[in-house]
Amino acid sequence: MVRPPLPLLLLALGLAAAAKSPYQQVLQHSRLRGRQHGPNVCAVQKLIGTNRKYFTNCKQWYQRKICGKSTVISYECCPGYEKVPGEKGCPAALPLSNIYETLGVVGSATTQLYSDRSNLRPEIEGPGSFTIFAPSNEAWASLSAETLDSLVSNVNIELLNALRYHMVDKRVLTDDLKHGTTLNSMYQNLPIQIHHYPNGIVTVNCARLLKADHHATNGVVHVIDKVIATTTNTIQQIIETEDSLETLRTAVAASDLSSLLESEGQYTLLAPTNEAFEKIPRETLNRILGDPEALRDLLNHHILKSAMCAEAIIAGLTMETLEGTTLDVGCSGEELTLNGKPIIANKDVLATNGVVHFVNELLIPDSAKTVLELAQESEVSKSTDLFRQAGLSSHLTGSEQVTLLAPVNNVFKDGLPIIDSNMRNLLLNHIVKDQLSSKYLYHGQKLQTLGDKELRVFVYRNNLCIENACIAAHDKRGRFGTLFSVDKMLTPPTGSVMDVLKADHRFSTLVAAIQSAGLTENLNRPGTFTVFAPTNEAFRAMPQGELNKLMGNAKELANILKFHVADEILVSGAVNALVRLKSLQGDKLEVSMKNNVIHINKEPVAESDIMATNGVIYAVNSVLQPQASRPQERGDEPADPALEIFKQASALSKVSQRNPRLAPVYSRILARMKENSSGF
Repeated sequence: MVRPPLPLLLLALGLAAAAKSPYQQVLQHSRLRGRQHGPNVCAVQKLIGTNRKYFTNCKQWYQRKICGKSTVISYECCPGYEKVPGEKGCPAALPLSNIYETLGVVGSATTQLYSDRSNLRPEIEGPGSFTIFAPSNEAWASLSAETLDSLVSNVNIELLNALRYHMVDKRVLTDDLKHGTTLNSMYQNLPIQIHHYPNGIVTVNCARLLKADHHATNGVVHVIDKVIATTTNTIQQIIETEDSLETLRTAVAASDLSSLLESEGQYTLLAPTNEAFEKIPRETLNRILGDPEALRDLLNHHILKSAMCAEAIIAGLTMETLEGTTLDVGCSGEELTLNGKPIIANKDVLATNGVVHFVNELLIPDSAKTVLELAQESEVSKSTDLFRQAGLSSHLTGSEQVTLLAPVNNVFKDGLPIIDSNMRNLLLNHIVKDQLSSKYLYHGQKLQTLGDKELRVFVYRNNLCIENACIAAHDKRGRFGTLFSVDKMLTPPTGSVMDVLKADHRFSTLVAAIQSAGLTENLNRPGTFTVFAPTNEAFRAMPQGELNKLMGNAKELANILKFHVADEILVSGAVNALVRLKSLQGDKLEVSMKNNVIHINKEPVAESDIMATNGVIYAVNSVLQPQASRPQERGDEPADPALEIFKQASALSKVSQRNPRLAPVYSRILARMKENSSGF
């Protein structure tokens, strides 16, 4: 026989290990955690105050929580094994017997009892190959008295049918229980829905497998936590027959989603009840119900792309909806949560094409909201008040396609500004005339506002800015408008750099200097300038003689002024650590941020982001000096290499003198230094 090469054999073994089902992987982890207590011992997490137990995965083991509730670790025999008196762990395999006998030893004695009463016992004692999903003793006890009575009062029919619905006429192990598959039961071949989740939870008609893979001579026993019932209705049929879903029924009919909800597939419908619709303001509800696209988005936001049984949720999950958005599905103790809220009123209503959970709050997606609604729910609620006070709500609630540039609440920590005509015009310039998406914005793009201003887009390595305001959060896209949260009030440009400087009395000396140096035309023409503008105070701080000399030399003055200008626009929001700009003079300018203050060449900036149509201006209280203009220490003196070596080489000090080999070298260098000093 030819043996396969070792690498191929190892690969095959690795693939075999990787092919383990999620349930088997979790069971293996429980075995590893329990092995210190002996062979075939599994670590089990038990929710404090309940009888709910789970085999533990790695994450749960360290968190010691399930559904946010604390657990205790216990150790018990893994499925298929039992203790032996006087020996450690669970060294003995359970006796292999028929299904009827096995039911009595795996925690399903009530199922065994009812099998006897219903005359199922002879079948599950005899020859064959069966799988039974056996409800635990607690599962039977949890049934209402009315339900239980209806089953056992007519022993030979209803109870037998119910038990046969829990059976399959073949041997099925957990590795065969594939997610989203169905098995034909032994009652009229009605389907049983199987879901095998990545966290190791396996459900049968949304009942959780508690103890799986108990082998018998004539099949397999899996213990489950509920008595399962037959299901013949689609999700659409459940909607049509449930009184508490009347408003949803009307909405589904209006949106043409009925065919989807009665088609084959595996969906989860988070079905809003009549109560959920009643909680929504009538104006908002009528707007959505009257808008086919918003209504369809609303309903698709309540439909998950896969069937999710409540028992499978033991921690937070992010799940995708048919609308393309995501919902955070989680749990808190016995309650399911959506986006952190315990709003699920009734869970695990099974359909042939999925599962329905009734919710008592409507989940309105961003795509069905107005811009004003988006803003009210975001960190820009103070901006919302401002736009409302300015009488601009109509632009943010109708079908007008706009993008709102809304400053975050922190901008108004000292209070909202007073609404006057100037402020209203400024707010109009925070509303762009199109519904935008930030991912499609590009550097240099021009945006038109409702205030008839033109805004520029600046794309930087670490930020995306519109004029001086940078986007502070992911944009929210509503039905007709988009919300951009920005980090400051936007200041649209009012003129060229020269226009802005002339209009500000702080820069009168600078304006005169620019005119004297012949640079006025440069700063008036279209361009992309960043100007570090010395204030009058900056010029007054210069020695008078130096200032007079500078102002009297047009060439030198132009050189100094060009050092204050870079040929690209850099707003403060783009400065993270250090940004280097090339000045028009040729030398580099270093712009940095320290303690939330912009610095230019280590000098603090007095005011940032004074916007102009052809650039941005920073007010500085000092006149910046190019490197060539700065005084240098002994710049006229050539360096003596020997002297420099001596100064830098600390090893040629006392150690050199003590070392016989280095002493002559030290003496020669010292003599040369004396010669040089005598010539000064």
